[in-house]
Amino acid sequence: MTMTDELLQRYRATLPSFLSPYYADPIAIDHGSGSYVWDLDGNRYLDFFGGVLTTMIGHDHPAVTAAVQEQAAKVMHTSTLYLSEPMIEFAEAVAEASGIPDARVYFTPSGSEANDAALLLASSYRKSNQFLAIRNSYHGRVFSAQAITSHSSWRSTSHSGLQVSFVHGPYKLRSPFRDLDDDAFADACVDDLVQVLDMTSAGDVAAMIAEPIQGVGGFATPPDNLFGRMGKELSNRGILFIADEVQTGWGRTGDHFWGYQAHDIVPDMLTFAKGVGNGITLAGVVARADIMDSINVLQFSTFGGNPLSAAAGLATLRTVQDDGLQANAKAMGERFAAAMTPVADATPWIAEMRGRGLMWAFECCEPGGIEPDKQRTGEFHEACKRHGLLVGKGGLYGNVVRLAPMLNTTADELDEGIAALRAAIADVS
Repeated sequence: MTMTDELLQRYRATLPSFLSPYYADPIAIDHGSGSYVWDLDGNRYLDFFGGVLTTMIGHDHPAVTAAVQEQAAKVMHTSTLYLSEPMIEFAEAVAEASGIPDARVYFTPSGSEANDAALLLASSYRKSNQFLAIRNSYHGRVFSAQAITSHSSWRSTSHSGLQVSFVHGPYKLRSPFRDLDDDAFADACVDDLVQVLDMTSAGDVAAMIAEPIQGVGGFATPPDNLFGRMGKELSNRGILFIADEVQTGWGRTGDHFWGYQAHDIVPDMLTFAKGVGNGITLAGVVARADIMDSINVLQFSTFGGNPLSAAAGLATLRTVQDDGLQANAKAMGERFAAAMTPVADATPWIAEMRGRGLMWAFECCEPGGIEPDKQRTGEFHEACKRHGLLVGKGGLYGNVVRLAPMLNTTADELDEGIAALRAAIADVS
């Protein structure tokens, strides 16, 4: 029995059955450097998923590693009950980068908790438990985030203290509006929003939450300005807009630092997580001061913004900004699209290739249609691994392969990944 086999036995004996590792023969990742990881058997893989878009600027990045080591030697934890220079400095940087006027920042350990905090703020500010969310959305695993998740394969309960209505959004491939052009599609989504509000709300809806590009939903990418058009209707009714930037933030889309910036709207709140700590547990919510201050009872966070996480976050954010990684995401995204679009177009079982920047997906369907092909998706996923490439999966039917290379990926690394993808597609075809 190999060490990996033993680890798998221990995994299945100790962890809950709803957790499952990727691949028929799971990988035990031992260490990483830059865009690569090595398993316990010494096999090297090009990592184009980063632990679900979380290792954002490469494994063992010198600046992040040094910041964590330096802070760990001083103090790793204090909580918000004490003044912490790393937490405050990082909060200042996030507030400035957010684009939200008079911004305040509240840190949490995970994106699920960040979205929970945003819901709490919106319900407190608007004195309402009514929310709007987008169909095919995913916002986390905590109780309140499950209520605003419209993705049945990831929604474990229908019980909630929130009244949630789901409106039409980015996922055009399976939409009844799929034959419309982008402008008409956006108009149809706004019309749906108005009808949902008129028919299902009791007035005074607290907020609408949306991912600018849907993550678990298979990187469903809306037409630009869709949420700006929706936002005008929300603003007319005093409804807040929350941008869930857990997967789209920090320059990932290339064209913008935040996903919301493609939509001619400034959110009242945004949530972030995953990549900002380059692998460390770090998340939070940014909101206007009047919204953040609507909670008037004593609050604190044990782990949110702890010095160790804040040091990693600050080092990551500065690297993204100082090294021009948003521009690199745009350039490498254009290189990826130029190389892979013809391949996707020529592959009958790839119904759609979508994304932007360094955030791409392939939806796998029965040739010539949109019937999901989960089996072929699994074969594609396994074939990528055989060719030394780690990618993710997603989509409502588990039929989407997702890729999110490091923001500092090089042209050579990208081309290596493209070659592996082409070989994997040829294997499956």
